[in-house]
Amino acid sequence: MNDPIANAPLLERHPTGMIRGTAAFVALVALAGLTLNFLALFESAPTAVSAIWTLLRYFTITTNLMVAVLFIAIAVAGRASLAPKWMGCAVLSIVLVGVVYAVLLSGLYQFTGGMYVADVLLHRVTPILVPLFWLALVPKGNFRWHDPLIWALYPLGYFAYAMIRGEADGQYAYPFINVAELGWGQTAFNAVAIATGYFLVGSAFIWLDRKLDR
Repeated sequence: MNDPIANAPLLERHPTGMIRGTAAFVALVALAGLTLNFLALFESAPTAVSAIWTLLRYFTITTNLMVAVLFIAIAVAGRASLAPKWMGCAVLSIVLVGVVYAVLLSGLYQFTGGMYVADVLLHRVTPILVPLFWLALVPKGNFRWHDPLIWALYPLGYFAYAMIRGEADGQYAYPFINVAELGWGQTAFNAVAIATGYFLVGSAFIWLDRKLDR
């Protein structure tokens, strides 16, 4: 005998209140990390604007901002804000933040106090919470095979932005895109390697989405 609950659409099995509440929690975690990072930086920055401008240099910050905005929208509007393209881009990008941090950046910097808490929240906690939210509460089967190409516009746009900022003030957000030390050849190779990994993970993400839908 078929179980009507098991066969019901995913969002019908999870009340809107659960979706909104969980989304609000994820948004609060991202906002807490961003706020603590800002406050720690503001202690040594001349103005609040300069502190914000410095923070916006980093992919971690822009991606956690994306997560915060998206999950605030879900917390407010519920199911209506579960747009597949935005959710897919957010999940894939925040996972990239966690993986790149773990593989390339972990241990390079020693943080204390609020900056340490911010580092944990932005690099480790949100990269876990966002994909878990997708796994548990987001309908599957809504992605298309070419979606990773669309999602890749975000990190590619960030790379161009980071290069322009770096060329302008001589400060690069991450050591693996530091043209001044690595040269354009190595920097381009690093960027292509990360972009390739992003696309491959995105393709695996689509496969998993379709697998879970079935």
